Amino acid sequence: MDRRQFLQQVAALSVVYGVGHVFTFPRELLAMSQGKPEPVLGRATSSDYAKNVVDAIDQIGGIKKFVKTGETVVVKPNMAWDRPPEMAANTHPLVVRRLVELCLEAGAKQVKVLDRTCHDARRAYANSGIQAAVEGLKDSRAVVEFVDERRFVEMDIPGAKALKRWSFYKDILEADRFINVPIAKHHSESRLTLAMKNMMGAIGGWRGRCHVGLHQNIADMNLVLRADLTVLDATRLLTQGGPAGGKLEYVKVRNQVIAGTDPVAIDSYGATLFDLAPSDLGYIVKAHELGLGEMDLAKIKLLGS
Repeated sequence: MDRRQFLQQVAALSVVYGVGHVFTFPRELLAMSQGKPEPVLGRATSSDYAKNVVDAIDQIGGIKKFVKTGETVVVKPNMAWDRPPEMAANTHPLVVRRLVELCLEAGAKQVKVLDRTCHDARRAYANSGIQAAVEGLKDSRAVVEFVDERRFVEMDIPGAKALKRWSFYKDILEADRFINVPIAKHHSESRLTLAMKNMMGAIGGWRGRCHVGLHQNIADMNLVLRADLTVLDATRLLTQGGPAGGKLEYVKVRNQVIAGTDPVAIDSYGATLFDLAPSDLGYIVKAHELGLGEMDLAKIKLLGS
């Protein structure tokens, strides 16, 4: 069973049980959620952020490997903060725009861009620059949606070590394809926000509860939230003051985009951008222990430059 079949079955269960009710994974779905993608990453470095997105994805097979004609795609950037792009608190709008464009070029029926924000959603969507960037494509298939709190589905998570039950956004569970587009930045509690931590914007409930035992909880939620493709925005690194940032002096321009299917591998490489080892981040270690991906840099194939 591939991830698409996995999410379709999860979505079918959510329809049967209804939004806001509890449902559980059959064993075969849990087994699929713990599958290990190939640890191959594509990397592109230049001041042309849109080109970097294309080049990084091309290194691992191109967008048509991940998005097929007629599919519904959810693109989940980090746009949680009422900050402009230069502050590096949110995914860069040019990265998101080009990714959405690629999905449309691949024949996607609809591309939804969404995030459950921390700051006021309307201000965060607007000031991140992402809403205008996507709407500027002037394609009715590309929509920027505000999260509807009624569309979270509560579910048990067999195999989780701490986060045994939580709620997840139904639109992500129902989508044919799910693409995670995090920014690489400092975080005051988890040390860094990368691919797996970005999933906090795809869960419901009181997220403050997840900060108790944060590293294991991040790993556990990624048993459910498995992206078909992750595109890590490392164009600007917020080196301190995260997650919200707020000072330009905290931002280091790196001009890099990384693409892959293994979130543990992506986060392990991402850690090195901050002169950290994968083992310095607790959620990387715990996700690796759950079988969610590879953290040994020697076993991760890095393509591009």
